[in-house]
Amino acid sequence: MRSRLNMCGLSGIILLFAVMMSGCAVRPDGLSYVNPNIGGVGHTLKPTRPTVQLPNQMIRMYPDRKDCLDDQIRSFPLTLLSHRRGFLFGIMPYSGQAEENREPVSAWGWENEICTPYYYSVWLEDYDTTLEFTPGAKTGHFRITFPKDAAKNVRLRTVQSGEWNRVDDRTVAGVEQFNGMKAFVYGQFSQPFEFSAAAQRWDGNGGVVHWSENKPAVIEFKYAISFISDQQAKKNFASEIADRSFETTKENARLAWSGVLNQIEVKGGTAVQRRVFYTALYRCYERMVNITEDGRYYSNYDKQIHTDDRLFYVDDWIWDTYLAHHPLRVILNPAQEADMIQSYVRMYEQSCWLPTFPVLDGDMPCMNGFHSTIMILDAYRKGVRDFDAATAFAGMKKNAMEATMLPWRNGPGGSLERFYAQKGYYPAPAVGQANTASEADSFEKRQSVALTLGHSYDDWALGQFAGELGHADDAAYFAGRANNYKNLYWKEKGFLMPKDDQGRWIDIDPKFGGGQGGREYYCENNGWTYLWQVQHDVPGLMELMGGKKVFEQRLDQLFREDLECSKYDLWAQFPDSTGMVGQFSMGNEPSFHIPYLYDFTDAPWKTQKKIRMLLNAWFTDSILGIPGDEDGGGMSAVVVFSSMGFYPVTPGKPLYAIGSPVFEKVTIHLPGGKRFIVSAPGCSETNAYIQQAFLNGRPLASPWFSHADLVQGGELKLIMGQKPNRDWGVSEK
Repeated sequence: MRSRLNMCGLSGIILLFAVMMSGCAVRPDGLSYVNPNIGGVGHTLKPTRPTVQLPNQMIRMYPDRKDCLDDQIRSFPLTLLSHRRGFLFGIMPYSGQAEENREPVSAWGWENEICTPYYYSVWLEDYDTTLEFTPGAKTGHFRITFPKDAAKNVRLRTVQSGEWNRVDDRTVAGVEQFNGMKAFVYGQFSQPFEFSAAAQRWDGNGGVVHWSENKPAVIEFKYAISFISDQQAKKNFASEIADRSFETTKENARLAWSGVLNQIEVKGGTAVQRRVFYTALYRCYERMVNITEDGRYYSNYDKQIHTDDRLFYVDDWIWDTYLAHHPLRVILNPAQEADMIQSYVRMYEQSCWLPTFPVLDGDMPCMNGFHSTIMILDAYRKGVRDFDAATAFAGMKKNAMEATMLPWRNGPGGSLERFYAQKGYYPAPAVGQANTASEADSFEKRQSVALTLGHSYDDWALGQFAGELGHADDAAYFAGRANNYKNLYWKEKGFLMPKDDQGRWIDIDPKFGGGQGGREYYCENNGWTYLWQVQHDVPGLMELMGGKKVFEQRLDQLFREDLECSKYDLWAQFPDSTGMVGQFSMGNEPSFHIPYLYDFTDAPWKTQKKIRMLLNAWFTDSILGIPGDEDGGGMSAVVVFSSMGFYPVTPGKPLYAIGSPVFEKVTIHLPGGKRFIVSAPGCSETNAYIQQAFLNGRPLASPWFSHADLVQGGELKLIMGQKPNRDWGVSEK
C-alpha cells in the first residue's frame, strides 16, 4: 500500500514545499504572482471567481456578487455546492440596525479588497466593517472588524432549504438540504452573542446574531462543514480549527499554496506572463475536491456513507477537463490523479454508470461523450496504475454499449443508440424537420455530428484500454467504431456534416447551420471547429482531406475565414464562440488542440506562431483576461501547458507536441525528486520561433517528445529566434 502522504493533504503539501526550498537559495514565490480576479468579467458568458480555498479541498469561498464589476456584496458563502453551481450557507456582517425586512448588502471597492488563494479581505463601505477569511480543508475562519462603539451583527443565511439553530451563546449549527443530500455546519463566535428579543432574530432560512456597542470590535467566526452528519461537522471543527488562530490557519494555507505553485518554477518572461501563468496554475487546483472526512464520505451516488482507505473526490466536468487538466495532474501529482480515477470507479460501483460530470450531489449529465474513458486511458498509459482498472473497464464498456449518448441525459440508451451501433453515426433531423426523438433535450437537441465525433474518440480510447488489459475482441470491436467519424466526412463539401436516418446528407452551411449553438448538429461551435475533432486519428483525417498539404491549407483557412456576420449576430447564435481568430474560437474547449495540429504537417513553425499569438491576444492579467468560460481549470491547464512550451494533443497517447514557450526556463519538480527542464535560450516576446532543439543534449528533429522523456527527468532545450526555421521539426507523424 502506497503512502498516503501524496500531496493530497495539507501536511503533504507543506512538506513538499519545505523539501523543495531546503538547501536552496530563496526563489521568487509563484504565489506572489497570482491574481484571482483575472477573467473576473466574462466576454459573453460566465466570469471566473476569486476562489479562496486549499488546493483540491472542499471549503471554497468567494464573495456573493455577479462579477468583479458588481459593486455590491450580498453575503460570504461558507462553501460552494459545486463549481459555478451556487452556495451552501453564508454570513453577512453589518453594523448598526438593519432595515426592516431587508437583507444587509454592502458596496465595496477594488482599492479596499485583498484577494489571494489563501486569504481574502474586504472593507464593506455601507457598514464601515472589514471582513477577512482564510480556509482550512473542512473548515473556514472569518475575522470581522466592526467600527468602535457600534452595534455589531452577523446575518446567518441558508441558500437552499435549511435552518440555523443556537447551540449556546457562542455556538450555532445549521443544515441545508439540496438535491437529495444534506450539508451540516457547526460554528463558534469568539464572543458571546445576545439573545434579547430585540437583538436576536431567526426566520425560516437563518437568523441574526448581535453584539452591543460596548463589546470588542473584532469578532471571529470559525466553522466546519460536513456532508455526513451534524456530529461529524462538530468533530471536523474540533480536529482542525478549534484551537487554531486566524494567523496560523492563514500561514498553513499560504504554505499549502506555495507548495503546489512552486512545483513549477519559471525564469524570464514578462511580469504579465508570470501573472497569467501562476494564476492559471492556481485555478487548476480548484477541482476536483476531496470530501473524505476521517476515512468516511457521504456519496449521493448511492445515498450511503462509506468507509474507504482512499480519498473520495467530486466536482469534475470531464468534457472540459480531460483535454489538459487531468493530463497536467498526471505530471504534477500522479498519486492524487489515481485517487480521483478511483473515485470515478467508486461512483460507477455506486450508481451503475461511469459519470460524465461528477459533481457533489451526483452525476450532472452535461455535454456529450463519455470522456472519462479517455482520461483513464491517458493516466494508465502514463504510468498511473493505482486504481481498479478492471472495474474501470467494465464501467467504460457499459457506458459505450448500454448508456444513452444524448447530451444532457442519463440512463439507458434507446433506438438512436441502436442506430448508432448498426450504422456508425448518430442520425440528425433534416433542416426544418421536427426532432422526433422525444428523449432528446428540447434545448440541447441531438448534436449529432459532435456526438459521433466524441464517441469515435471515446471508442478509440476504450479499444486501446481493452488492448492494454488483454481483451483482444473488445480491442478490435472498438477500434472499428473509432473510425465512425469517417462516415460523416462529405468530401465534396470538405466538412464533417450531418446525415439523416436514411443516410442522406443534410446540406447545411457549416458556419451557421444547426440553430442556437449549432446544437442540432454540432455543440456550442460550428462546423469549422468540429472539422478538427479527430484527435485520436489525425493521419486518418488528413487522408480524408486529401493529404498533408491540404490539411495545412485548411488549418490556415480556419484562422483566416471571415465571420460573414457581425459579432453581435455571431454571439446571438454562438455565445460560446469567443476569442475568435477567423473561425477559430480560443474561448471554447473543442478548439484547444487545433493550433498544435501544424506539428503533424511540414510547417510546425506555424504552431509556434499561433500559440504565441493566441496567448498574447487572449490571456492577459486583466479582468477580461480569459476569452471564454474558464470552467474551473479546464482552460487554465491549456495556458499552463502552452506557456511551458508543450501540449498533450491526444490524451490517451503519451506524447507532447512542442509549441513556443514564453519563459527562458521552466523547471517542473517531479514527484520523487526528479526535474524536467524546458530551457529556451533567446526566448523573448519577439523570439518565438524554434531554431534548434535538443533533448538531454541530443539533437531533436521532431516537434514531439514522450511522457517517458518527461517523467524520467532531463532537459528539453529550445534555441529561439525571431524568424522561423522552416526546416526544423518537419514531422512524419
